Amino acid sequence: MDFTQGENVQMVAEAARNFARKEILPFVMEWDEQQWFPFELFQKMGDIGLMGMIIPEEYGGSGLGYEEYVAAIVELTKVDPSVGLSMAAHNSLCTNHIYTFGNEEQRKKYLPKLTSGEWAGAWGLTEPNTGSDAGNMRTTAVKDGEYWIINGAKNFITNGKSGQVATVIVRTGEVGDSHAMTAFVIEKGTPGFASGKKENKMGMRASETAELIFNDCRVHESQILGKVGDGFVQSLKILDGGRISIAALSLGIAIGAYEAALAYSKERHQFNQPISNFQAISFKLADMATEIEAARLLIDRASFLKNNGKPVNRESAMAKLYASEIAVHVANEAVQIFGGYGLIKDFPVEKYYRDVKLCTIGEGTSEIQKLVIARSILK
Repeated sequence: MDFTQGENVQMVAEAARNFARKEILPFVMEWDEQQWFPFELFQKMGDIGLMGMIIPEEYGGSGLGYEEYVAAIVELTKVDPSVGLSMAAHNSLCTNHIYTFGNEEQRKKYLPKLTSGEWAGAWGLTEPNTGSDAGNMRTTAVKDGEYWIINGAKNFITNGKSGQVATVIVRTGEVGDSHAMTAFVIEKGTPGFASGKKENKMGMRASETAELIFNDCRVHESQILGKVGDGFVQSLKILDGGRISIAALSLGIAIGAYEAALAYSKERHQFNQPISNFQAISFKLADMATEIEAARLLIDRASFLKNNGKPVNRESAMAKLYASEIAVHVANEAVQIFGGYGLIKDFPVEKYYRDVKLCTIGEGTSEIQKLVIARSILK
């Protein structure tokens, strides 16, 4: 196996790294404190090809693979995980769902606006009473001639307030039937479709998380993605790629926290020497570095399979599970190495510590990943 990064991966990583240092780093804590979603940043990221990374060039995308996509998420996330999260949800969920399951007319209508960063995209599966139990959703669409009337609500939706278009999975049949859900692409401004409460979160505060509310929302059948009844099956396939995104997000946080802790351990002196000289600290750093490399390899494997059109259900779940769990551990150890300063907002690890917990929950909890993996190895 070739462990060297390809030229494209290196170029994308460098571009994302330079962009993050210039356009994100000076504003990280300001956005975090104000819970400000920097939508104008999406447009700037679109200008350098980060908003449609895995979408073909004919639709305005960059036509790149998952290795390059992961590299970009990691570099953005090392500076601000909130930006990495919003960018990942836009790319792998909303935009990718339209590309993967939309018809040519839908692709040409929506993808150029999304890949350019002119529009932000949201993706709605989770509901207030159906998180892991997404198959039991209560948001419904009832057919009325050429239209469907949608009622219900989605919550915990990334880009849910500023997104100009949302891909939403709703029930079009009986509860309990996995083939009774349908995906619609719906523009903001459609009568009966509105954003609701914006959540006040512990972490990822610059990444917008909000409700999507449907009140007799009338949507034409031309807005259906794929076939009626295929929405839930589609969403599971989209989540396979989305889990690679969250694994990359986790990796970026872990690397950021580790690098900050490593540098601090060399600068901080106690008992007339750097604390990195003490075995208690050096062993923590050794464990952190090892966990990061193991997570990276799992992500690389899942990305390779995804790029080559191979089944990735188990591998993406493994990558997401392991990377998110070790990221929590690494962030925790980084705070421990910083000591009291680890709790101070003037130092970066405090924010990594708050942001990282989402990674074990979003796009399928760690428990759901274990369920996916167990089913795969036991069938």
